Amino acid sequence: MNEIRPTVSSFGPARLLAGTDAGRLDRARHLAVHGPVPVLSSEEVVTLTRTVDLRGRGGAGFPFARKFQAVVDALRNTQGDPAVVVNGAEGEPSCLKDTALLLNAPHLVLDGAEIAAVALRADEVAVGVARADVLASVQQAMDERRSLSVRMRVEQLPERFVTGEGSALTNGLNNNPALPSGRKVRTSERGLNGRPTLLSNTETFAQLAVAARLGAQGYAEVGLPDEPGTAMLTVAGEAVVEAPTGAPLTYLLQMCGMSVGQGLLVGGYHGMWLSPAAGELALVSREALKALGATLGAGAVLPLPEETCPLGETARVARYMAGESAQQCGPCVWGLARLADELEALTTYGGQAAYDAVFSHVRGVLGRGACSHPDGTSRFVSSALKAFPEDVGRHVYEGGCGRPVLGVLPVDGKDVGKVTQRLLVDWTLCRAHGLCADVLPGVVQLGPDGYPSSADMPLKEKERANAVRAVRRCPALALRVVG
Repeated sequence: MNEIRPTVSSFGPARLLAGTDAGRLDRARHLAVHGPVPVLSSEEVVTLTRTVDLRGRGGAGFPFARKFQAVVDALRNTQGDPAVVVNGAEGEPSCLKDTALLLNAPHLVLDGAEIAAVALRADEVAVGVARADVLASVQQAMDERRSLSVRMRVEQLPERFVTGEGSALTNGLNNNPALPSGRKVRTSERGLNGRPTLLSNTETFAQLAVAARLGAQGYAEVGLPDEPGTAMLTVAGEAVVEAPTGAPLTYLLQMCGMSVGQGLLVGGYHGMWLSPAAGELALVSREALKALGATLGAGAVLPLPEETCPLGETARVARYMAGESAQQCGPCVWGLARLADELEALTTYGGQAAYDAVFSHVRGVLGRGACSHPDGTSRFVSSALKAFPEDVGRHVYEGGCGRPVLGVLPVDGKDVGKVTQRLLVDWTLCRAHGLCADVLPGVVQLGPDGYPSSADMPLKEKERANAVRAVRRCPALALRVVG
């Protein structure tokens, strides 16, 4: 796809690898595609977003109309101008949809922010991002909009998991450390520089820009009747897909060349695991996922291939999440670290004692953090233990499941595309069956004689699962993965 547009008319569904600059819409192309920015009153914004039930796309799914109205109400009790903040600090390695939007369609996001700012009579729009390439893209878009009356700025904040938390983002934009405040202060009452602030994530503002142009009726032409429109998802930490609500998740996985596998993590690392049977039933729908015990969250969808160890993958992410602590409260600093310790012990035959200790620490951090990070991590771990009971049982009673930890769940934003292992060919065994090239067409190239053209091929992180599959399918047992 040459451009990413979360409009109800653009569903193909669209697929985009975040991080590319192909098809980026500058101001002129953006206006040619979408037209001018509509002007709405605050009452019209509330009515529109309530009618289409626009929800925040950053994780919590809070109704946008209620958040907008809260700022309007706060302005009645305070002096000074309100502000609008766009949360583009996508700190979770499994999420790339906001990055894809800001790299390819930044003006659509800024349109939504401008619509909200004009309706609120706000004098400033601030955008918080975490990547240098995203910063450059947004700054370029702002430079192209210099004539607009609303002042806009973009700031690069630390690329951490907790940076995307609302108070952490606001603190960072206020030139303070980008850490959660730990206090229950509503941004709608006291946000950017102490002013009433409308804060929502990148996709939410893009959806507002689309809905404002199409109107409630046009917006509802695609998607479910009670959840109209589209949603953007990050699949396996690498592909960004736009789909109408109601689309089966299995169809989107198939479009990306994947399947549910052993299970499906929906909502990212603060989300929930679905069993293969539940994953086959899952739709792009808040209510449908709720019925399955999951939530769409920040829109990350991560299938777990059959070749990897579920418990090992969970322990790996838990260790990453412990490292992403804001270091401000005991449950996060000590509780998550101990939880990761016990999970790692369980993967190495910690037995029933380690299993009991994991659940003890899962319960121990719930509801006790300065932000939602401990709760979300606890939910992720307990969900994994419930979704993979057979694998957990093998680790508790049999010393392990016998499968490697392939690292298919990205944990530092650099896993996808990173060269970590190699595929080797034993020429004394190879019989030129060619199955390896079918399984790994981007890695194994066959020569004119039908044999692989190289005996030593580097593997990227995302290629490891298929490399293991190629090893198992080789009739001559001529392949092995090392590193």
